[in-house]
Amino acid sequence: MPRVQLAEVTKYFGDNLVLDQVDLSVAQHEVVCLIGASGSGKSTLLRCINRLVKADYGDIYLDDVPVTDESFGKVGLHKRIGIVFQSYNLFPHLTVLDNLTLAPRKVHGKSKKEAEAQAQEQLDRFGMGRFAKAYPEQLSGGQQQRVAFVRALMNKPDVLLLDEVTAALDPELVGEVLGIIKELKAQGMTMVIVTHEMGFARDVADRVCFLEGGRILEEGNPTDMFNEPQHERTRAFLDRIIEAGRL
Repeated sequence: MPRVQLAEVTKYFGDNLVLDQVDLSVAQHEVVCLIGASGSGKSTLLRCINRLVKADYGDIYLDDVPVTDESFGKVGLHKRIGIVFQSYNLFPHLTVLDNLTLAPRKVHGKSKKEAEAQAQEQLDRFGMGRFAKAYPEQLSGGQQQRVAFVRALMNKPDVLLLDEVTAALDPELVGEVLGIIKELKAQGMTMVIVTHEMGFARDVADRVCFLEGGRILEEGNPTDMFNEPQHERTRAFLDRIIEAGRL
C-alpha cells in the first residue's frame, strides 16, 4: 500500500489548467523529487497533497484513506503531512521557541512545557539549540530554514513535503540544508521534494518525476532519468540544465 497516492488529480486556476490528471504513488520511506520548468505544476501538486490547494478533480490518499476524509478532522492531515516552503514564514515578533510551539499549543492542544521540551529537543538535533530565545532577524537564512524544518517536524509527520527549500538561500548555505534532507532520508522519512538542484535530486531521490504542462511526462530512478531520459521534452530540459552548469 502506498503511503501517498494521487489518481487523476486535476487543478484549474480560472481557465488555466495547472494539473492535468496526475497519477503518482509514493511508497513509505521513499524520496520522490519533482523537476521541471517553472509553471509546470510542481508546487501546486505538492500543495494538493496536504490540501493547502484543493484539487478540482481526482483523488488523493494517505495510507489508503482519502485526504478529504472527515476522520482527519480540521488539523489532523497537517499533523501527518508536514511542509517546508522556500520562504521561511517565521513570525518576526516571536522567538524561535515561540514560533515552534505556537501551533502545537494553540492548534493541537499540547501543554507549554511539553511543546517547549519537544522544540528544544528538535533544535538541539539540528544544531540550533542555542538560538531558542533568538528572533528570526538575528538568524542567517540557513538558520531560519533550519527552524522552518524543525517546525514541520514538531508533529512527527509521516510525510514531509519540501518546496524549493534552497531557492531563497545564498549558495554557501545550500549545502547545509541539503545535508538536513539527506539526514532525514537516512532516518526513513517519506518525502516529496520540488527542486531545481539537479545534482541533489540525483544524489538523494529514489525516483525523479519530470513535469511539463501539468503532467508527469516521465519518471524513473535518477540514473536513468539523468543519463538516458526517454522523452524528448525531458532531454531538452536536462540539456538546458547541463548547459547552465547545474548538473
